[in-house]
Amino acid sequence: MKRAVISLLATAFALSGLAAETNQTALSSSLPQAAPASDTGIVALRRASEANQYLFVFFYEKEDDATRAARKTFDEAVKKIAPAPRSVVVDRAAAGEKEIVQQFGVDRAPMPLVLAIAPNGAVTGGFRAADLTEQRLVDSVATPSMQQCLKALQERRLVFVCLQNGRTDANEAAMKGVNEFKADARFAEATTIVKLDPSDPKELKFLAQLKADPNAKLASTAFLAPPGVILAKVDGPTSKDNLVAALTKAMASCGSGCSPSGCGSAPQK
Repeated sequence: MKRAVISLLATAFALSGLAAETNQTALSSSLPQAAPASDTGIVALRRASEANQYLFVFFYEKEDDATRAARKTFDEAVKKIAPAPRSVVVDRAAAGEKEIVQQFGVDRAPMPLVLAIAPNGAVTGGFRAADLTEQRLVDSVATPSMQQCLKALQERRLVFVCLQNGRTDANEAAMKGVNEFKADARFAEATTIVKLDPSDPKELKFLAQLKADPNAKLASTAFLAPPGVILAKVDGPTSKDNLVAALTKAMASCGSGCSPSGCGSAPQK
């Protein structure tokens, strides 16, 4: 059974494929801030998170023409991103960069490689040198709710995106099944709930990927599983039984890919 996959979420998850090929508070300045030369990648990552900024990491191994060309594209693109992000250049072979290399699993990924990392640590984009363009880097910045979803999905969690606001009907009924699913001991530790106001202009990109109406009058719910598969979309009230059924059906048809923790079996009744 084919299911819709949210494109940016799937793109971010392609990071694991890059490695698998060979192995398995806002700035006052409008300019992007490069990490000090003495900063390691992991220090730059921590500082970006503390400042609630994006971090763009340029991993390389050789100072060759491909690296220089990719670095030029990288530097130009980072200047165009708003709000201003941070950036850092990481020599994968340097002993001091072992921690960030291992954290993101790029020890055997093709180089050079660029990662876009949200303030919460979610990877929202991964690009080989051949695929690197300024527009792709700019587009890799995810909306706040998308960042929350990506973080949870990359931690192999199930995600409910609950689209509602003060103007949508059936808000409480739409949350009923979701809350009951989350309260179930089988799913509690592997489930994240993200509330999204469909009228929020900052979320337009995510709403478009969810095919959600910013002017909706009725609360709706999107049920996601790694790596960004939409298991179900529900307008109005939700039922725990129906949500469990959607998960069970997905697990039966795609194996471990849709389960919260890689388990290939359906949930116990």
